[in-house]
Amino acid sequence: MTATRDAPPAAPAVRRTPSRRTRIPLPLLLPAALGLLFLVLPLGGLLVRTPWSTLPQRLTEPGALTALRLSLQTATLATGLCLLLGVPLAWLLARVEFPGRRIVRALVTVPLVLPPVVGGVALLLVFGRRGLLGGWLDATFGITLPFTTAGVVLAEAFVAMPFLVIAVEGALRAADPRYEEAAATLGAGRWTTFTRVTLPLVAPGLAAGAVLCWARALGEFGATITFAGNYPGRTQTMPLAVYLALETDLEAAIVLSVVLLAVSVTILAALRDRWISAP
Repeated sequence: MTATRDAPPAAPAVRRTPSRRTRIPLPLLLPAALGLLFLVLPLGGLLVRTPWSTLPQRLTEPGALTALRLSLQTATLATGLCLLLGVPLAWLLARVEFPGRRIVRALVTVPLVLPPVVGGVALLLVFGRRGLLGGWLDATFGITLPFTTAGVVLAEAFVAMPFLVIAVEGALRAADPRYEEAAATLGAGRWTTFTRVTLPLVAPGLAAGAVLCWARALGEFGATITFAGNYPGRTQTMPLAVYLALETDLEAAIVLSVVLLAVSVTILAALRDRWISAP
């Protein structure tokens, strides 16, 4: 007769009760509704006042097309500049311990809270013809940045780069470093590990940061008008065209504003699952 061992008793099943919906306190309902209305009503007013019947004609006007084309070009170039400089900076902040790292991180985020006009003044003091570097660039290479298309790119990159750096640094901190360690163990160099392992790991965060950076650059106004001016065909981007149209043609300003609103909504829709989805 074979001895049998009694099996351990099964754990009692836990009965889950359906979760109750949180009842909204009435004292909070009214200010919450007013806050939502305060945010949505101006956008609704913009859509209501939009001249939909003449929208295609106004969008194809030379001034609107020129401003739109310049905005798309400069925002894309500014995003490329931010990728070139911001990704290594994000990697440095995320993976390297060095004295003053917190100070460097704080300095990187300063453009987020700095008034854009102040940023434009700061750029003038550095890259203007009498600035710290601008005078040397003009005298040595004949390069003049203020009030040029290159100045627009520089101003947009200055205000937009923190969005990219913060997003990429967060993705790098969340990535598992063991994959990089395994690649290094197998003989991969630092550059190969960075391009073949690190970048694919943080690709979603990098893409999200680049899109946010591009959207911020597209909507930049204060630093652009201060550092690059408002010259049609050369430095007049969409936000500057809206500002100028408000003085002469309200419907044109509304049409250009609707275009920027559509771009913003598209960006939010593209980043919905990563940034604003709720469990």
